[in-house]
Amino acid sequence: MITKDMTRDLIGRQAVDSHGEKVGKIGQVYLDERDGTPTWATVNTGLFGTKESFVPLQNADLKDSAVELPVEKQQVKDCPHVGRSDERLTGSEEDELYRHYGVAATGAAGRPGEGRHATTGTAEAGRERPAGAPGDDAMVRHEERLRVGTESEEAGRVALRKYVVTEDQTVTVPVSHEEVRLEREPITDDGTAAARPGAIGEEEQEVTLHRERPVVDKTTEAVEKVRLGTRTVTDEETVSDTVRKEQIDVDDPSNSLER
Repeated sequence: MITKDMTRDLIGRQAVDSHGEKVGKIGQVYLDERDGTPTWATVNTGLFGTKESFVPLQNADLKDSAVELPVEKQQVKDCPHVGRSDERLTGSEEDELYRHYGVAATGAAGRPGEGRHATTGTAEAGRERPAGAPGDDAMVRHEERLRVGTESEEAGRVALRKYVVTEDQTVTVPVSHEEVRLEREPITDDGTAAARPGAIGEEEQEVTLHRERPVVDKTTEAVEKVRLGTRTVTDEETVSDTVRKEQIDVDDPSNSLER
């Protein structure tokens, strides 16, 4: 539960919705003028946090240094644009917020959609003021601030494609073959069977010759892995824009202001 003692600790904290999804950072906290109870807060949403949306603090809680809201992120995005973060919420504006979020107004009545506090019954009683806001007679000065961030965009595409090419290869392979040669061996009279007398007649002898020839075959082998990778290179770019700010001058012709 958010109490008035937590008011200043809420500002700047990350707000998450009922599912734990980040919504934005708390910008301002609005208090009930009667008892100082935090009832509404603004969160910075949109690109670079340039939009402020109202969220209810009723049933919100602090968990793990974040403000857990009882609503969903899409509800915050669709929140009606009412008031300004430096002004009070009127009863009708608070009515519109209660209707949008479907939560009950704080106070005795407690019916969904009631933006006024039922203890007084007037339209002005339901107004809220931002925490730390000056009194009604104070002038608030504003300045515009540049909020610079980065966003990712597509800068190009690189495709990796595989295709087939052909090339001629010449390989020298040694091959062998058999040749016939005539061998003569004289027969001597040494008493062996070869030296014995034989009969005269015809005879034929045949020899089979062999040779090697090149044989070509192809195999497919994996030789390399190729993949695309990315790396992040950080450069610096300078951006500039014009911002406005308010100046307050004192018109005191009679010098009645103590300086």
